[in-house]
Amino acid sequence: MAHFYIDETLESAAVGDRVSIVGSEARHAVTVSRLAVGESIAIGNGSGLVVTGAVVTAEHTELAIEVDTVDNDERRTPAVFLAQALAKGDRDELAVQAATELGVDGVIPWTAARSISRWEGAKVAKGRDRWTAVVREASKQSLRSWIPDVLDLVSTRQLVKLAEGARMLVLEPTAELTLSALELDDRDLILVVGPEGGIAPHELDALAAAGASVVRLGSEVLRTSTAGPAALAVLNAKLGRW
Repeated sequence: MAHFYIDETLESAAVGDRVSIVGSEARHAVTVSRLAVGESIAIGNGSGLVVTGAVVTAEHTELAIEVDTVDNDERRTPAVFLAQALAKGDRDELAVQAATELGVDGVIPWTAARSISRWEGAKVAKGRDRWTAVVREASKQSLRSWIPDVLDLVSTRQLVKLAEGARMLVLEPTAELTLSALELDDRDLILVVGPEGGIAPHELDALAAAGASVVRLGSEVLRTSTAGPAALAVLNAKLGRW
């Protein structure tokens, strides 16, 4: 299946139904992807429902299929979240994009002590909207039935609070324990990745005191844009997702 589109308003469907996408999704499908009548595509609602079928209408204003298969996927458990520190340029967005493709269940923007980039005032909503767009497009590219949640921006203090209710894994190159050697249980996971300058010592201490496990990957020091995706690959294997 080479083409996958999302319509969050789609609530249900049955074999034989006509399901459409409209607006910018339809325009992109017809003018950019050049989809034509007879081609098979998938349409999902981002919440587990995916329908497939052959295109019966291909107009700039509407692309419609006749449904021949219906799938409803449950959310995977335990869930894996990425708490990604804000980073300069597009490095945090690159991390979020790759993490989505690798199956992360949610992303948490974090203003770390050493974050050069800051979301303040109107930038808070703008930044979250941008991350939401990134995960949506990455979900389409990777044919994901569930779009990851983009949670509210958190401070370090708020991140520490999250460590009290989930299994938190903090990536730190100097840690003694490796992620691959860590024993997992059925608790949801929050993977924490710092900014370009790393996680500040007082932040590491606060997170560890709240019950977080400080772990490393290998001997290499990865960028903030690649550390999270690399760790997610390890977790996918350990959790049996891969």
